[in-house]
Amino acid sequence: MFVEAIVLQLSPLASTMRTIYHNIGSMQTMNDIDSLSKGKAIAVKDNKIENIMDSIDEFESSDAQFIDVDGRSIVPGFIDGHSHLLWAGDRFNEHNLRMQGKSYAEIAEMGGGIMETVRQTRKVGAEELYSIGENRLKNALRYGTTFLEAKTGYGLSTEHELRLLSVVEQLKSVQNLPSIHSTWMGAHAVTPEHTYDSYTDEILSDQLPRVLESNLADSADVFCEPGWFSVEQSEDILRASRKGGLRLRMHVDEFSDGGGGELAAELRVRTADHAHHTSMDTRMKMKDAGVMTGFLPGTPYCNGDDWPNFAEIHNHDIPFSMATDFNPNCHISSIPFIGSLAVQRNGMSPFDALACVTRQAAKSTPRSDGLEQGVIKPGAVANFNILNSKHWESWCMSPASSPVHSICLEGTHIEF
Repeated sequence: MFVEAIVLQLSPLASTMRTIYHNIGSMQTMNDIDSLSKGKAIAVKDNKIENIMDSIDEFESSDAQFIDVDGRSIVPGFIDGHSHLLWAGDRFNEHNLRMQGKSYAEIAEMGGGIMETVRQTRKVGAEELYSIGENRLKNALRYGTTFLEAKTGYGLSTEHELRLLSVVEQLKSVQNLPSIHSTWMGAHAVTPEHTYDSYTDEILSDQLPRVLESNLADSADVFCEPGWFSVEQSEDILRASRKGGLRLRMHVDEFSDGGGGELAAELRVRTADHAHHTSMDTRMKMKDAGVMTGFLPGTPYCNGDDWPNFAEIHNHDIPFSMATDFNPNCHISSIPFIGSLAVQRNGMSPFDALACVTRQAAKSTPRSDGLEQGVIKPGAVANFNILNSKHWESWCMSPASSPVHSICLEGTHIEF
């Protein structure tokens, strides 16, 4: 029903002529620090923003279709730069184990954690995985996500990781859903028949070459953490991935400062995510190396952990993005909820939080076509959210419901 409802309300002219969004209230373009404007109009042609205008007088009705947004605010489309999109089953029972004092590692040793999801994911067919992914993308779109990164990591064998990548590739071709940056994360954990040494050898000798041959992945990611992939194993996998042409991403220092941030700085990876326990000295090294820190506020929220010190990091001018970390332990697909956690629980300004899920996230999660995203400016992709309110700050002020009235997605107008 969701797809049918959207299709019925798509503009039939969006791909053949200009679309003019006018009567805009406040608009945060995120194009620069002084990016707030009012009373503007946006001209969209094909899938790009053609112009931002003070007046629509230059266009005749035959030149364009006009969409009156009725004084509502507009912000860029949200970019979810860290998402574990494809997996089956659930692990809701693990919350009780955490309340009993069990750690993430202890739950994994009991047969839970990542391996439980791997077992359930391997049982379902590709068609069911496709349906799962499609439904999750629809939900993300309803909350204003126009682009997201989708990781594998719940296959943990060459066969099953390639199957997940193949399903993601199919989802990329679905119209009127968020676009996808595909990340191979075979180095997520190990199955019982492997040690981390033996699985690292298998990744380097078989899985990674097959992934590169398939041309299905944009990036590679490794879970570099004490008890999982060591710094040395992570470095071997990442260097081989880069040599094969993949961009590099990392999970680092989620549970302790295990040296992952140091490696991220040394390798100049595009983004080092979680980074909850990374030392300030290492954070500065990452900054100097051009590494984006990817904070995931939903993870400590779901696990009952303390928050990272956002204020201190902001005061050191360390760039960071934010994302959902949607996964079996963190059922959050709403970027506005992530914004609410940052603003209403951690003292971040709505502007800074919005930057983290738009133009900052765009730096760590680029589009394959090279179009700029995360900003509203001529030449950028036409991805923006029309909010329910005239106030742009509303994007992160309704954590229990979507603040999004409608979306311009790749130049196509979608109403909910």
